[in-house]
Amino acid sequence: MAKKTKKTWDGYSLKPKREMPEGLWLKCPGCEHLIYKSSVRENLNVCPECNHHFRINAETRIKYFTDQDSFQEFLVDLKTSDPLKFKYKGTTYKKRLKESEKKTGATEAMRIGKTFVKGRPVILAVMDSTFFMGSMGAVVGEKFCVAVDKAIEESLPFVVFCCSGGARMHEGVVSLGQMAKTSAALAKFNDTGGLYIPVLTDPTTGGVTASFAMLGDVIISEPEALVGFAGPRTIRETIKIELPEGFQTAEFLLEHGFIDMIVHRKDLRSEIARLIDYCKK
Repeated sequence: MAKKTKKTWDGYSLKPKREMPEGLWLKCPGCEHLIYKSSVRENLNVCPECNHHFRINAETRIKYFTDQDSFQEFLVDLKTSDPLKFKYKGTTYKKRLKESEKKTGATEAMRIGKTFVKGRPVILAVMDSTFFMGSMGAVVGEKFCVAVDKAIEESLPFVVFCCSGGARMHEGVVSLGQMAKTSAALAKFNDTGGLYIPVLTDPTTGGVTASFAMLGDVIISEPEALVGFAGPRTIRETIKIELPEGFQTAEFLLEHGFIDMIVHRKDLRSEIARLIDYCKK
């Protein structure tokens, strides 16, 4: 009988070394702990250690917020016509759009539809930060206004998840015009007595903040979301003074009366359902 080879101690373990598969862990930007990706996903993409809310795309947001299989999408195939025939850095806007579609699986930075939240029917618009950083162009403006018209037509509450880098520079003044267009649509909705609830997520900036994101009957934000027009660094360099601690975070805005409440992602469904019932919508 062959003699068994004795295992030697390598300073760590007698067991064969197992390589760590890639992608199992991630570093939380909030607490800087290494955490299992699976534990983050199971916690609605929120860090289980510090409650840092990771950014999520529109598809994931819809899955988390709506009743199962209840989202009926409108204007799925609406795409920009590239009104300025924009070119920059050796490429074109149309080429960048195709690349972004292929990378993200999205066709634009907003999805709209009718859905149910804990049994309550609502019209829902969800911005997608993975597509051109959720920037607002002609298609986003048009989808938003169509969603408003649907909410008026069916006398339903209108909920919008905002996540945007602002107006889309590739469409120039056409993009800037969406600020007035969406604001006018909301004024019409308000005249009918409609309930409008924007939910601000990280980040909500630029022309979106300066228009429909801040025009809600009740303005909700996720914790620690960056909300503002220009970024803190731009403001600091312009006015040449140090900004207050926590400037442009959701908590700072709540303290100064710009938003109404901060709600953890896991509680959004219940809180918005409660608001709909309270407002008798």
